[in-house]
Amino acid sequence: MLWIKALHIVFVTSWFAGLFYLPRIFVNLAQETPGATTERLLLMARKLYRFMTMLSVPAIVFGLIVAYLQYSTPDGMKLPGWLHAKLTLVVLALGYHHACGSLLKKFERGVNTRSHVFYRWFNEVPVLLLLAIVILVVVKPF
Repeated sequence: MLWIKALHIVFVTSWFAGLFYLPRIFVNLAQETPGATTERLLLMARKLYRFMTMLSVPAIVFGLIVAYLQYSTPDGMKLPGWLHAKLTLVVLALGYHHACGSLLKKFERGVNTRSHVFYRWFNEVPVLLLLAIVILVVVKPF
């Protein structure tokens, strides 16, 4: 069980590192005019998005295994309230991840209409998600 928890934490941390960094690339892409720098940033963004996606899968799988091992009973799953909230935030993180993929496609097609200021604010979302998730897991407020 501890190995699975450790792997879950490692993959979640790695996935969120990508969620923190990809929108920073978007900030730079929104400020750039098309050219060699833009192509290099797009290449970095594509590779990071693929890598983040690969990291998200084991993060979720190990998390589900931990939940199953810790909260399954002969009568079914008995999840505490804080875990319901955490899982909701994980679903939001997955939505954010897919939103990043959608924004990346817009940059690739050259149809981005948002400013670098939008992406600076957009970049704060995973910070808030991670903060709330960690508080729920450590404090278990309900």
